[in-house]
Amino acid sequence: MNYLGGLRGAGLLVCGNVPVARTQYDFDGYLSEAGEVTSCGEIRLSASALRGVFGRTDVQLRTAEGRLLKLRFSEKRLSSDDGAAHVDVVGELPAAADWRRRSGRRDFVPMQTNRPRSARPIRASREA
Repeated sequence: MNYLGGLRGAGLLVCGNVPVARTQYDFDGYLSEAGEVTSCGEIRLSASALRGVFGRTDVQLRTAEGRLLKLRFSEKRLSSDDGAAHVDVVGELPAAADWRRRSGRRDFVPMQTNRPRSARPIRASREA
């Protein structure tokens, strides 16, 4: 599996087509050996709202960008009252090329210069 990057934002948690609560999410994306994008991560919302939907199988997240993501809780029970839970994510995930790397590393982009391609750089001469 190859790490693709992160997906963060806010959205609306929906359960059984009923809006439940505003939700923050932080997901990681991976590309499987079969070429499929998979994702998992954390959702954050009020502890009471989370308790009301935890364990249900019809939980979805509508992101601010309009994606509809189906969520499955990864854990058997909530570990605390902090309003966060780990989920596996399927649905309208971005394509592999559209994920943002979290490491801060950017792919190399050649620097644009104003000199013609045939021009050679000027080398400093050595003085003895």
